[in-house]
Amino acid sequence: MKLVRYRRNNVESVGVLTGEAVVDVRTAWQGTNPPKNIVEILQRGAIAKVEKLAKTCDIVTPINQVKLLSPIERPGKILSLAGNYSEHIREASLKRGFKLGLSDAKRQTTVPRPFLKPATVVIGPDDEIGWPAYSEHIDYEIELAVVIGRPARCVEPKCSLGFVAGYTIANDVSARSVTFKKGRQQRPWDEFYDWLTGKWADGFCPMGPYLVTSDEIEDVQNLDMELKVNGVTRQKANTSQMIYSVADVVSFLSHIMTLEPGDVILTGTPAGVAVATGNFLQPGDCIECKIENLGILKNTLGQKPNNFYEPLT
Repeated sequence: MKLVRYRRNNVESVGVLTGEAVVDVRTAWQGTNPPKNIVEILQRGAIAKVEKLAKTCDIVTPINQVKLLSPIERPGKILSLAGNYSEHIREASLKRGFKLGLSDAKRQTTVPRPFLKPATVVIGPDDEIGWPAYSEHIDYEIELAVVIGRPARCVEPKCSLGFVAGYTIANDVSARSVTFKKGRQQRPWDEFYDWLTGKWADGFCPMGPYLVTSDEIEDVQNLDMELKVNGVTRQKANTSQMIYSVADVVSFLSHIMTLEPGDVILTGTPAGVAVATGNFLQPGDCIECKIENLGILKNTLGQKPNNFYEPLT
């Protein structure tokens, strides 16, 4: 089942995508207090009920009459993995000296390295990615996004996928330079914090086009993924190349914090990012992310600011 969050006639709603049409969940809902969004569906454990409603409701809206939005509007937590594909780690460190302490060691001798992103990074399909006023170099990162379906605390890898509601596509857009380095006294960890700051700009996590429920994905560790910029392939890989599987990642994170319905986990990006080649994004570039069975996520990069933020000048 493909769950969508969408806007029609300036009204936001939640629905199920069936072919080229959308079944509105609130219209089809039997009883009072229908869920207003996908997170409410997950919190109520109502995926099965929604799927049944979608199969029996004959009131639909053509997909070309709605604007698809990010499946999860403001996730309670966005957890991202730094360095979950060996080739990406090697390309960044060997070609550009971009190390940050990452290691391509096998999973038997390392653990995942998660970091948080604020909810304000999320935008939807076809939305413009704003160019932040603190970086002159903008990069792209296609990632498989995992959406948690029910509370998970200290779950083992063998059962952790049972806590996953479904999957979508994310682009972990990254600012690879910061303009506030000018005039700054160098301190330990500056490089790490500059890298982390580069993940936090508004609009730096396009997500969508819909949430595919986990029962529709036969093997989440065997999905082809590809990112194109203006029609030219920049990244091409398969989720089988992850150092840590989705099951391992969900389990690991659940031992650190409670995962809640609607939380989003970005599982890392493969090789081919611009920081390795110096071929950074330019104003107006169209970035197209495709993951097998999850659709296509398209966005464009906005115009470069006329003035950049330099707090120490």
